[in-house]
Amino acid sequence: MKHAMNVYGMSCLAALGAALFLSSCASAPERPLEITALRSAAEDQIESANRAADRGDYEGALNLLDEARKLAVSTDRPDLRIRESLSRGSVFFYLGRIDEADAVWNSTLAEAADDRVLAPVCRIYMARSRIFRLPENSRERRDEAAGVLALVRREMDAVKNHRLYTALAWTVIGLAEKECGRYAEAEKALKNSLEIHEKERYLEQAAYDWYLIASVRSMSGQYDGAQAALREALGYDRRAENSHGLGMDWIAIGDIHAKTGGTFLAAAAYRRASEIFRSIDLEENALMAEARLRDLTT
Repeated sequence: MKHAMNVYGMSCLAALGAALFLSSCASAPERPLEITALRSAAEDQIESANRAADRGDYEGALNLLDEARKLAVSTDRPDLRIRESLSRGSVFFYLGRIDEADAVWNSTLAEAADDRVLAPVCRIYMARSRIFRLPENSRERRDEAAGVLALVRREMDAVKNHRLYTALAWTVIGLAEKECGRYAEAEKALKNSLEIHEKERYLEQAAYDWYLIASVRSMSGQYDGAQAALREALGYDRRAENSHGLGMDWIAIGDIHAKTGGTFLAAAAYRRASEIFRSIDLEENALMAEARLRDLTT
């Protein structure tokens, strides 16, 4: 009888254990279908690198992209590899290393060949560099800009569902229209880019849109309008605490005053730019502002 009780007790314990096991399984969270921790980290690195480049911290941007590249390679994510390379090419472009930028983008295009969005984006990036390879105000540069316009307009439909890539396309169109001397069309395109950046709260990019609009207005002789655009750029760069952008805004303000005979105001703007650049240890930029200041008196 005692043996029978022991067997019964053991059976009850086994049944209870099974019930607890099933209960714990039922209440446990479902295992994820995909792990995205490293992907998210890579995306954060790319975003941080883009922001650093917008602020003129190109060395910092490249360091961040090195880390993003490791994460993209380690997770074997083609889209991350492509986006990292697009950003890397942009940093080289901003540094004036256009051959290196094009080499990166050519390699990236080969990898993105089957991607319906990123392949067109690669071609838009490369189209931008085509304009700046040629001498300013040359017939060749205007002809190249016309070709760029045709190319980017063809690619617009492919990126229409990606707002930031659409903004990039409008920026390149604006730059190309400016080179062709169609200033009203250039400003309209840049304002399309601006609308996207404002809505998405990309403050540095919105400031740059206004900076480019100022350049278009200055080229067409609209100096008051150019100054108004630069005041908008200053506002966005201040909100973003973008010191590099602020310094460049003040240099542009000085340039326009210099064009219109406002020597005193131009000198004040160049001094302010120099102070800003020195406050963030951008000596080369500070010297550029000071060289403009010297030119006013020679």
